[in-house]
Amino acid sequence: MKQTVILFDLDGTLLDSTEAILLCFEDSYADFGERAPKREKIKSLIGHPLDFMYEHLGVEKDRVLDFVDRYKFYYRKRSKEMTYFLPNAKEAIIEAAKFARLGVVTTKTGSYSIDLLKHMGVMDYFEVLIGRENVTHPKPHPEPILKALHQMGVTNCNDIWMIGDTCLDMISANEAGVQNIGVSCGYGTLQELQKHASVIKSDTKSAILHIKKHLTTN
Repeated sequence: MKQTVILFDLDGTLLDSTEAILLCFEDSYADFGERAPKREKIKSLIGHPLDFMYEHLGVEKDRVLDFVDRYKFYYRKRSKEMTYFLPNAKEAIIEAAKFARLGVVTTKTGSYSIDLLKHMGVMDYFEVLIGRENVTHPKPHPEPILKALHQMGVTNCNDIWMIGDTCLDMISANEAGVQNIGVSCGYGTLQELQKHASVIKSDTKSAILHIKKHLTTN
């Protein structure tokens, strides 16, 4: 049994679905006859759950779930055709699987994420995927990470890592008591990552090579 566990965030860490996300937001607003916020404002909130994003974009609380439903309607249609691996991300997954057990912890809808990763040919590398609907408290709460580890049957492993691109991933890892690596290829700013990340790398493959080196020197 492999002794190392690596958990990955999705958007901004392994995948680039920025255009799909932005278009789905814009279409959801259009369906209600409203103008969508500027793209940079939407991008600054990627990584949070959709309900959080809409509420912080100014949608009234009692209308948020209606907007979320419209977003999901469009995302189901677009996600597979408009999502790509970030540079070196697929290679990172393949390399990590050689020496570690892998899982995904995301604020995206888990069922869509599983279908997406199957479509992209990598779901079989992961033992578990925890999405928004699988937890009560999403990242930055530690629940998603702890639930992933529980489902993997991890109880006695000190070599657990979370790789993500925002402070949400880093805080969740810290609260769960696992090691973290921030990657600067996604949506979080370097300044935000520096506040919470133990290590920052340029992309996920660099993060995997860092973990591999750590294992050989400890």
